[in-house]
Amino acid sequence: MDWEALGVGFAFYLMIEGIMPFMNPQGLKRTFIEVLKLSDNALRVVGAISIVLGVALLYAIK
Repeated sequence: MDWEALGVGFAFYLMIEGIMPFMNPQGLKRTFIEVLKLSDNALRVVGAISIVLGVALLYAIK
C-alpha cells in the first residue's frame, strides 16, 4: 500500500471538508439542521450513493 498517496488523499479530503465551514458557517449550520430532519433510511440511501460514487471514481481513476 502506498501510504504517502493515502496521506495526500486524506489531506485533500480535510481541505475540501474545511471549505464550507470556513466560507459559509451559517449555511453549514442550516444544512446540518436540515440533515437532522431526514429519516434514518434517507441518510442511509445518501451514504450508500456516496460510497458507490466514491468506489466508481476510484475505479475510473485506477
